[in-house]
Amino acid sequence: MNNWIFDGKDVATAGGAAITWHDHRFFDITHNGVVFHGEIMKDDSENRALTVKINHRVFQVKRKGELDEIIASLGFDKPKIRKLKELAAPMPGRVTSIHIELGQAIQPGDAILSLEAMKMENVLKAEGIGVVSAINIQQGDVVEKGSVLVSFE
Repeated sequence: MNNWIFDGKDVATAGGAAITWHDHRFFDITHNGVVFHGEIMKDDSENRALTVKINHRVFQVKRKGELDEIIASLGFDKPKIRKLKELAAPMPGRVTSIHIELGQAIQPGDAILSLEAMKMENVLKAEGIGVVSAINIQQGDVVEKGSVLVSFE
């Protein structure tokens, strides 16, 4: 019995499929007489992980190792999420748009505002979680590097 993580879900396999390799990247999987065409999109062998495309669908596949259960039991497998306090301007520029509202809950990767600097528009995104408690700027404002633009609770 083998243990795998397939698209983030634990999967146990006991065989039943055959793989035919065409070269280092392309392969076919035969399961119950049905052939599935595959391609390795990204090889992260060092971490026992692959990104594969099978019949035009992309999957993340990872082979579970001996330490995976120990790491999970200690809670080290969960990403640490930073709590936001404030967003300071990383450069001088002009605020072109504000993508948030007071009281809005913010998650990592959420767009907060757009800042134009050196004729380029930069979307500033959240690097943690928080709730917007103050928006210290308005659209069109010119800000200096280090100015506190948004505060979070």
